[in-house]
Amino acid sequence: MHTEEIWAHIDAQRADLADFLATLDREQWSTPSMCEGWTVRDVAAHLTQSTANRARMGWEMVRSGFRFNAMVARMATEDPRAPDEIVAAIRAMVGNRRRPPGTAVADPLADVLVHGQDIAVPLGVDRPMPVAPAVVAAHRLWTMGFPYHARRRFAGLALQATDADFAVGQGRLVTAPIRDIVLALSGRNSPVLPRV
Repeated sequence: MHTEEIWAHIDAQRADLADFLATLDREQWSTPSMCEGWTVRDVAAHLTQSTANRARMGWEMVRSGFRFNAMVARMATEDPRAPDEIVAAIRAMVGNRRRPPGTAVADPLADVLVHGQDIAVPLGVDRPMPVAPAVVAAHRLWTMGFPYHARRRFAGLALQATDADFAVGQGRLVTAPIRDIVLALSGRNSPVLPRV
């Protein structure tokens, strides 16, 4: 998939997620997400921080003792914005091509697809994951190394999507819908694939 097509999918997913978030009530915003220790609000706030400028990211790394995961968690959970401000910030990201230093164009796509599930699943909402963008995200999650190390975690398995042209790995064949594969590759629980 070409870069501009990937960005078009990112924009569509960001807009769709903002529309979904705008329908949530206060209790739903406070619901624990699939990200341990984070609420739905925290995950949504985290999504807006992927377009932060380099100076802010550098300062936040210093404040977090140069621990990436600690920085990401702190920035999300300490974000003071109200839900309507977070929704507006996600909407404002549509068309924005900024991404964190050292990341690939498929990273923000994987981010919005996975975090959309992190939010929807605990709320009992079936949020469809479009197949073509999910395949791009799955390939990126498989190859990227940090922070997921999917190839190492799923060594000895051949993963094959039942609803998409996606197959990776070698070993015992495990089949699942592409959404479940994307979630598993990103370290989430999946009904079919183990969390390893």
